[in-house]
Amino acid sequence: MSGPAVEDPAARCTDATARLLVAAAFTAIRDRYVEARHQIAAAIIDADRRIHLGLHVDAMVGRAAVCAEAGALSAARLTTSAPLIAVAAVRYPKPTETCGARLVPPCGLCRELLLDHAPELRAVIQDGAQASLTPLAGLLPHKYVGTKWPAKPTHP
Repeated sequence: MSGPAVEDPAARCTDATARLLVAAAFTAIRDRYVEARHQIAAAIIDADRRIHLGLHVDAMVGRAAVCAEAGALSAARLTTSAPLIAVAAVRYPKPTETCGARLVPPCGLCRELLLDHAPELRAVIQDGAQASLTPLAGLLPHKYVGTKWPAKPTHP
């Protein structure tokens, strides 16, 4: 990627885990950004301190797009059954934007999906000038709970 350097938003994180996740997501999207194809990367950390990355994959038909958080969740579940601790997502700026890279909270669909698989998951959320970890369940206070599986999945 050429052009002016884009600042890593990890510097705004007040927590070491948040800083680690944001830096990992930022590096992933900085290295893989393609306008209108890959705009966001996400990082999930598990209880064993392993980081799992996901990349936003856009599509001509919007519904076919895959969010970075879903990719990171899939990557995590391919490699571990350890509990998932926290997630962060970073959006890289388009060449026409001057706002820089920024944290983005999980969309509603990703909030539902992540909480299905990690009910205690925390998310790195921007709050003013700083970013910190907050319980994802607090961002989705009336989560849908179906009958497909127990509300808190068990891991082997």
